[in-house]
Amino acid sequence: QVQLVESGGGLVQTGGSLRLSCAASGQSFSPYDMGWYRQVPGKQRELVAAVTSGGSTNYVDSVKGRFTISRDNAKNTATLQMNSLTPEDTAVYYCNLNRRSGANIYNYWGQGTQVTVSS
Repeated sequence: QVQLVESGGGLVQTGGSLRLSCAASGQSFSPYDMGWYRQVPGKQRELVAAVTSGGSTNYVDSVKGRFTISRDNAKNTATLQMNSLTPEDTAVYYCNLNRRSGANIYNYWGQGTQVTVSS
């Protein structure tokens, strides 16, 4: 079992920056692929950025060049650095860990942290 806690959200003006963090406990962080998702009311949760257990990364087109995902396996933490923020980035951001072991899929979510970008 893995427990995840996100932090670092808040209110920022257009063009500003925020750094979100995700702290994991209960199990080793290293075997998991990790992703940051976001969700706004009435819409489906979307994947923003991901980093695999091997360290490769990918991003949704709308955040490429602005957001950076990273992980520190020794500390069981992950970070999403968000720069050049716009109102379109306003959402609740969630940390996700997942991995496959044989026939089993393990999938864990944090409670979310609010990001609001004003004009």
